[in-house]
Amino acid sequence: MTGAEGYEEVIEAELVEGGELLPAVTDAFLTSTARPLVDRHTILYPGQTLPTEADAPTYTERDLYVSEATAERLKNKSKPKNTSRTYENQRGLFRRWCETQGRVARPCTTATFVEYVATLIEQGRAPNAISVAMSAIRTWMPDGKKPGTTEARGMLNEYKKEWNKRVGIKKAPAITDDMIRAMVATCDPGHPIDIRDRAVLLLGRGALNRRSELADLTIGNVTVESDGVALYFTSSKTDQEAKGEETFIPAWDDPDIDPVHATRAWLDTLHRLGVRDGAFIRALTREGRLQSRATATERGDHVTGDAINEWVRGRAQLAGIKGWEKITAHGLRRGGAQAIADAGGDPTAQGRWKTGSAVVKREYLDRAAKRSDNPWLKLARPEQDDTKPKESGL
Repeated sequence: MTGAEGYEEVIEAELVEGGELLPAVTDAFLTSTARPLVDRHTILYPGQTLPTEADAPTYTERDLYVSEATAERLKNKSKPKNTSRTYENQRGLFRRWCETQGRVARPCTTATFVEYVATLIEQGRAPNAISVAMSAIRTWMPDGKKPGTTEARGMLNEYKKEWNKRVGIKKAPAITDDMIRAMVATCDPGHPIDIRDRAVLLLGRGALNRRSELADLTIGNVTVESDGVALYFTSSKTDQEAKGEETFIPAWDDPDIDPVHATRAWLDTLHRLGVRDGAFIRALTREGRLQSRATATERGDHVTGDAINEWVRGRAQLAGIKGWEKITAHGLRRGGAQAIADAGGDPTAQGRWKTGSAVVKREYLDRAAKRSDNPWLKLARPEQDDTKPKESGL
């Protein structure tokens, strides 16, 4: 119906999700069984009629289902496999807890989410573990039905303060220049396992690798040049879109710690074992032969990050390093980054951190600056020129 002033008279308005009102409906639709399909973003040209439910397509099951292959890809979208497994485990724990509490797990209410976080805190779980559980649960919820995080985050932040006072912040020990030399010295240049471990140690430190990045390398990702080794990472923690990135490790004059020599020796070993493509880091038997991967599932010929951890820790033990049991592969990344920062450099690009990374600034750059600017140095080392950056021993 059109009023005297030429404006459409409002007959009724429908409240839609989000609390918004649909535009006015004219009397032309009061006698129609087809409801208008419009919202505040609808634009109509002169002469066009309002779209209605009758104009909408009719969907069948065919339009809703995806194939098994697509479903498998969706399960792991934008998450590394290790992260996916962790998230699935956390969601399972939450689902079972909800069952015992008589609560709905999916989609859960904010109260249920908060109560579960409080339960994890009461159990004494590490703050980082609780944070992972929170992320796993929220990303599991349907869009638009995720629980609020304000209350849960507030509890967790207070708990972190208690945790740090009681337990402290535990970090993997950095593998220093002296430690890496001692660990490499345990590697027999004539045994395949030792040749492999030496390459892992020097490449891991040189490229500031995450253990998963080392484990995922293929032979095609590794290029040995006269002046260094180029590693191409198809994806990483900070490259979930898999754009790819190359990291170059320069050669060293000292052959004992030269990544070029170590990488060539390992590639030669792989060739002798009949391997010319596929996974770069391989599992070997004690005799130095390729380990059977017939029972391997997702990883295939690629080893796991945990395996690399064990190899690095084993080298630390053989080298007689105090506290070797706490050493992990992450120590290669930490030690290398700190050596670069102590020498006045910035490890951000080398370690594939995001530009302006707060972690790099806090953990490495600020630490190096505070130590080099320490006022006691002028008294402890009066003859040393503290204005010059300290050079790395590697």
